[in-house]
Amino acid sequence: MDEKKITIFDVAEKAGVSKGTVDRVLHNRGEVSKKSEAKVREAIKLLNYEPNLYASLLATKSKREIALLLPKYNKGEYWEMLYDGFVAGGEAVSSLNISTNVFLYDQYDSASFKTAAERMLESRPSGVVIPPLFKNDTMELVNKLNAMDIPYVYVDTRLEEGNYLAYYGMPMYKSGYLCASLLTDRRREDEVKEIVVVRIQRDKSRLSDPTINRRAGFTDFIETYFPECVIYNLFIDPSDARSTNEALESFHELHPGIKHVVMFNSRVHLLSDFFKRHPDNQRCVIGYDNLDGNVEAVREGLVNLLITQHTDRQSHDAVVTLADYIIMRKQPPIRDCYVHMDILNKYNLENY
Repeated sequence: MDEKKITIFDVAEKAGVSKGTVDRVLHNRGEVSKKSEAKVREAIKLLNYEPNLYASLLATKSKREIALLLPKYNKGEYWEMLYDGFVAGGEAVSSLNISTNVFLYDQYDSASFKTAAERMLESRPSGVVIPPLFKNDTMELVNKLNAMDIPYVYVDTRLEEGNYLAYYGMPMYKSGYLCASLLTDRRREDEVKEIVVVRIQRDKSRLSDPTINRRAGFTDFIETYFPECVIYNLFIDPSDARSTNEALESFHELHPGIKHVVMFNSRVHLLSDFFKRHPDNQRCVIGYDNLDGNVEAVREGLVNLLITQHTDRQSHDAVVTLADYIIMRKQPPIRDCYVHMDILNKYNLENY
């Protein structure tokens, strides 16, 4: 025998409140005492009641908007994948009367981030997706979102604060630890004497540092298992190929014997020209993310490994999670939704 379908009337009876009170709790509208809301939430849980999503939207007759605060990008760059996933997520929830909007800023300029954040807040979004590049400015933003009761989801990386609805991305510290393990795999301690970490020159005041936790994991592994190893940091300008090559050549002249190279962001392909000029079959190079340029560098044997993920799924799932919460106050089953850390080499990248 089929089980009886639980209705809003059953919830009201179980909670000892009116149907209108249950309706206001479900749709987050009107004044409801905390005591009555708690009774309704408990009744919903006990009865395993799942409100009809479409009926809920029909009842509210209101449009909602989910915003994405995103760095400007060129075609083929990492942020484009996050944008594509966000758009796909928006299409998935569009029939629910939810639209999406993107606010772009210069990832090398804190002031640009602040301006985009203010424009986004003025639009009064129902939910926000944030890759937090500028820590202090992001904290200022989320404090405002909390005050306005606007839920937000982190993607790419997250801040160590407690009010975000969900996070979709790699476990950053572990991804750095994994990178160090792969870089030194089956190497004796005396074989790993020097490592160069190639980093991107960001804002001049160094307010943006999105790979800091990844570097921490990497450094902790090296200090534990290769304590005598020296780690160098080399900064390059991703917008200036000439200065990048000059920086690499100058570093190579000073440290010609380094065999271990790492980039913790998505742009290891920027080193390809240098590796072509200085071939070394003993060199081990690891980067992140399956951008076309990175994949081609692996295919040509210039980069050994990519630690990657399905980046677009982060922002897609963030939109869906926010939609569920905005409409039904449905909490995600897992708050920190860590994506798989996939390892690509020249033998398996074609099938990724």
